[in-house]
Amino acid sequence: MCTDDKRDPWLPDRLLRTERDLLMPLLRRTPEEAYELRTACPGWTARQVLAHCGAALVRIVEDRLEEGVFLPEANACDVAEREDWPLGRILDELERGLTEAGPVIAAREDDRLDAVALGEWVHAGDVREAFGEPDAYCGAALDLALPLLSVTSRKRETPALVGVLKEGTTTRVSLGNETAGRPPATYKGDAATLIRIYAGRPLVRTRYELTGATEQELLIYR
Repeated sequence: MCTDDKRDPWLPDRLLRTERDLLMPLLRRTPEEAYELRTACPGWTARQVLAHCGAALVRIVEDRLEEGVFLPEANACDVAEREDWPLGRILDELERGLTEAGPVIAAREDDRLDAVALGEWVHAGDVREAFGEPDAYCGAALDLALPLLSVTSRKRETPALVGVLKEGTTTRVSLGNETAGRPPATYKGDAATLIRIYAGRPLVRTRYELTGATEQELLIYR
């Protein structure tokens, strides 16, 4: 069970680099027309999601973190600035961000940017799903993403939940914060669906058991 809140500063870097090695070959071989497919992010195509990811990570690399930098309005501006970029430039920026942002995050004394790595991994799942590829919100990087989800769920003040997962090397996770007089919620299902719930992604065709909390209470991105 993931109960240790002590920060592992290099965990975001491991997640980003692992995802880079898995995702970039897929992106490089995917036909350009597929990038116009819509994703689970309202209003955004796969191309726009990846433009946002690259922009966010390179902002970290270049220390361009002005107030409100990751709010929806700022994200939309970053995507709009890249609207005329060739696809190759967008992918190059993304690969740079996935490679270089982790050490910058690790060097920080606080964990404020750790959740960005989790968000980029979730967005990789958005793109995989749009492309009809397997392993959206799961796959080889899952065991790196779950500890970050545990920490992020506490920082975002979601209620305590014990998750019993059906597959993978991690079979039990502890998420959220304990509340006096309220027992932990329980989740039984696969890890990808658990990620979908916390990230607010579509739950169509999923199967799971959730007791003691609502999906809305568990959202980490609001």
